[in-house]
Amino acid sequence: MCLALPALVKSVKGQSAVVDIEGVRREVSIQLTPEAKAGDYVLLHTGYAIGMIDPEEAAETLRLLKEIAGAGN
Repeated sequence: MCLALPALVKSVKGQSAVVDIEGVRREVSIQLTPEAKAGDYVLLHTGYAIGMIDPEEAAETLRLLKEIAGAGN
């Protein structure tokens, strides 16, 4: 099973972007999503932004992931 996480694009430089996932920042490739710009949400998988996602769907996905993570407590 593969998992892609919503990530907020903070900055773009060429074919790379700095993204934020719940306070964790990483540099990732945006070769597959060249239209991505600061303020957009992308779906991140293994260091690559593989698609765009709207902010509402990103927020709901992150909420559900937090809920799942807390289910074992």
